[in-house]
Amino acid sequence: MKIISVGQYKGNTYCIEIENRDNVYVDKSIAEKYNLRKDTEIPEAALEQIVYDNTLRKAKSRAFYLLGGRDHCREELWRKLKNSYSEEICDLVCEYMQELGFLNDEEYAKKLAKKLLEIKGLGMFRAKMEMKRTGIAEEFIDEALEPYADDESSLERLEKLVEKKYERYLTDEKGVRKVKSALARAGYSYDEINAVLDMYDLDFDGSNSY
Repeated sequence: MKIISVGQYKGNTYCIEIENRDNVYVDKSIAEKYNLRKDTEIPEAALEQIVYDNTLRKAKSRAFYLLGGRDHCREELWRKLKNSYSEEICDLVCEYMQELGFLNDEEYAKKLAKKLLEIKGLGMFRAKMEMKRTGIAEEFIDEALEPYADDESSLERLEKLVEKKYERYLTDEKGVRKVKSALARAGYSYDEINAVLDMYDLDFDGSNSY
């Protein structure tokens, strides 16, 4: 196959016009790497490699963009890349990001646990569900949650959450029921919820039971 022309298409993207083939669009760096020039003969296998390398470059660029916005675990990044790239490309890009230190599931799990439990005030059950949903390995989830696992720590977080967000609703039975439902959805057990709400002077009938 013969290259008919090589020209800038848009930005750093170059259009490679090839005899009896659809045009191929590659990044400037790829064009320079393979020394693509007008009137150059190029084998089919070489063209396939050029297209592959260009796709890999785009996938890496996408990964950098995603990781620049926020941290991801490996599975989370892999799933997002899979929307546009093959499994092989996704695997290679994730491995590359791990080598560079941009992907670290163990550290990501610890940061996410802190965010869910300390900042958002979720209970252990809900936090674990949220972490599993991202695709973090079970061993990293358990390790990250271990410092928050004791009952006293859980009750302290729940006390702060009620005081900050729900205390003003504890004025009647209807309000108490709504607060209990919200706290249950946040991942706290009924025993934990009742233990904390018992600290308040709730005199309405049935307010301290489910």
